[in-house]
Amino acid sequence: MAVTLADVARAAEVSTSTVSRALTQPERVDERTRARILDTARRLGYRPNRAARSLITGRTGNLGVIVPDLTNPFFPDVVAGIQARAHQRALTTLLADTGDDPDAERDLIATLAPQVDGLVLCGARLPVDDLADAVSGSAVVLVNRSEPGLASVAVDNAGGARQAVEHLHALGHRRIGLVAGPATSHSARERSDGARRAAAALGVDLVEVGTVAPTFDGGRGVADAVLRADVSAVVAYNDAITIGLLHRLHGYGVRIPAELSVVGFDDIQIAQMAHPPLTTVRFPRREAGRLAVDRLLDLLAGERDPGDEPEPLPTELVVRASTAVHRSRTT
Repeated sequence: MAVTLADVARAAEVSTSTVSRALTQPERVDERTRARILDTARRLGYRPNRAARSLITGRTGNLGVIVPDLTNPFFPDVVAGIQARAHQRALTTLLADTGDDPDAERDLIATLAPQVDGLVLCGARLPVDDLADAVSGSAVVLVNRSEPGLASVAVDNAGGARQAVEHLHALGHRRIGLVAGPATSHSARERSDGARRAAAALGVDLVEVGTVAPTFDGGRGVADAVLRADVSAVVAYNDAITIGLLHRLHGYGVRIPAELSVVGFDDIQIAQMAHPPLTTVRFPRREAGRLAVDRLLDLLAGERDPGDEPEPLPTELVVRASTAVHRSRTT
């Protein structure tokens, strides 16, 4: 026989209505009681009837998550953070991939919105006016993008790029290449702007090598342009680009970091497995995913104004073996 709310209530020594609130409106139940109820429900094997819950609460118990490209190693960690927090709150996530296509993003928002309580948009590509129209009437949280009137989990991309340029400057590099990400990417613009501002403040010659796809192949394809730029160091939009660049440069016989220092961004897992291990800027991906769910639930509970602008999550430079003192300092 299926376990019921009443069974959970008796075992947890609370009322049935308290169990219902703990499962559907957890913010209305104190943390200790909620934890006891959830532990009891798991122990008894309680499975909520989502259709019945939807009729009672007007909620589906589903959250929609839309990402630009799941093959990019950046996004699975964000999604893992979202799913972990959603599971803790007894919610199901519906995941969709736009293939980095803004039109597909618009279509997926329209398709998912009626099926879910709210949407988490990771690295949304739509222009701001189109985005505002697409999400109108829906509870939405943006991850790694901020726009007026929309809730977000922002990250200090510009500060991370500044740290990368400051690190290379401290090592004696005065002519630094910048490999930028897609023009449609909000974070790519923030990172490039941060690098430009840091270079200007430090008197560094920042050579903008080009804009490439945020992929391993994008990095391989830009290697020749990096070499023609005659720089002693390079900062790339993300680790996937940087690792592709390293791969092609190794094939050319370029010694990293003796002849060229290289810095990435994101600190994806493979960054420390690269040869040499990659100096990069750590992006708090799982934390961003968890916070996105918390902020979305706050919106749904009426406890957060969509226009609130919380402080961006900090980024952190992780120094490994792909950067070194400029050769002019060692001769």
